[in-house]
Amino acid sequence: MTEFGITGYGAYVPRLRIDRGIIAEAHKWMAPGLKGQAKGSRSFTSWDEDAITMAVEAARDALTGGSVDGIKAIYLASTTLPYADLQNASIVAGAISAPTGIASSDIGNSQRAGTSGLLQALKAGEAALFIGSDAPVGKPASVQEISYGAGAAAFTLGSEGVIAKLVGKASVTDSFVDHFRATGQKYEYAWEERWVRDEGYAKLAPAAIKAALADAGIGIDGVAYFAMPSQLRAVADAVAKQVKFAGTVVSGLENGVGYAGSAHALLQLALALETAKPGEKILVVGFGQGADALIFEVTDAITGLAKRRGVSGSVADAVATDSYLRFLSFGDGIDVEWGMRGERSGKTQLTEQYRSAFQIEAFVAGECAACNTIQFPQFQFCVKCQAPRKQFRQVTLADKPAQVLTSTADWLSYYPAPPLYCGFVQFDNGARLLMEMVDIGPKGIERGDKLRMVYRIKERDRARGYNRYFWKTTPIAAA
Repeated sequence: MTEFGITGYGAYVPRLRIDRGIIAEAHKWMAPGLKGQAKGSRSFTSWDEDAITMAVEAARDALTGGSVDGIKAIYLASTTLPYADLQNASIVAGAISAPTGIASSDIGNSQRAGTSGLLQALKAGEAALFIGSDAPVGKPASVQEISYGAGAAAFTLGSEGVIAKLVGKASVTDSFVDHFRATGQKYEYAWEERWVRDEGYAKLAPAAIKAALADAGIGIDGVAYFAMPSQLRAVADAVAKQVKFAGTVVSGLENGVGYAGSAHALLQLALALETAKPGEKILVVGFGQGADALIFEVTDAITGLAKRRGVSGSVADAVATDSYLRFLSFGDGIDVEWGMRGERSGKTQLTEQYRSAFQIEAFVAGECAACNTIQFPQFQFCVKCQAPRKQFRQVTLADKPAQVLTSTADWLSYYPAPPLYCGFVQFDNGARLLMEMVDIGPKGIERGDKLRMVYRIKERDRARGYNRYFWKTTPIAAA
């Protein structure tokens, strides 16, 4: 029987970080107890990031050294997808140039959407791309605001070059309510921590673990890594101790990330794969209205996997913010008066968006067959020699090396994260475009700085609830 499993992995954590001490300081007038939990930093999304943009970045990382052509299905798991009735996974598919014949699905409504969805995708046995991407939001002055974070992890699944195969699995379903967020509500309601810990995690997780170990035909001593996310402190260590696990408990990524909702177990799995050796087994547990337990065995193929950013690379690439109000604004936690300059309508012409999708979605430029000029956007005729567009060769710019040619910091135009950095970007293949530059650190940006392309929200139509996505540039390394 052909072996099927994980063939690659990738991750993305937003560059923006805020020290938890800054959050606690903002609320000390009414919630001084938050200071005791104000250790380390957490990630948060910029105004132009969401579950879709993070999913695209994680998918690009997972596809390092590979191709999307053979993938038959794409799955996107999240509890914070921007659309309730417009398939989010289809937007991701377009951004990564997935073939139009691909199947796509959104998965949500539970903190274990990531593990449950991955398990179902593995059971399907079809070449696929599975992504978990989440950015849960905590109410200001809540424990969740301090402890939550954002991130995404992606896995390619197939039968060639399998780096980790599923050797044991089990699920327990129980309508245990640890927290809930009603449809249409922004913030969740959480139940008492001790109850959740003692009656939820301590009973449901061990039951799933025991069943998965039996399915794999091994004891707990055969597992090298244990990964289980939790919104509550020290729960993973407590469950590991309860099941007599003596190996490595995978970092909960409390510092630098924070709890990333349904994507968190997948981030931990990706983190474990960064250091796991052939033959070692990884136990991943997802909790939420029951529990999932998945046991993976790492294969020899992992030693030949192409290098990628992964979780460690994303966590290390950070830009710190010293403003709680900026953090709050980016998450729509405060309604700022931007004045008349912010009144422009952001209505998207859906017909033109569809007609131009072939070049907008995956950032595809045209290379003139007559004079080799690379141009974006693609007009009906070459901008240099007037050759017709039908002669253009299609060239994606999303992964092409580039650098800053010119830049400016604009404080006059309306922009949700002032100043607006923009300028001409020079691609190594000869293309030259005027582009937006994001996640610029306190040192600014200079001519010659190396850039990479990132998929972001170009503009929000707040009146209609629609986001227009496009590509922007960001420095290769945080400054």
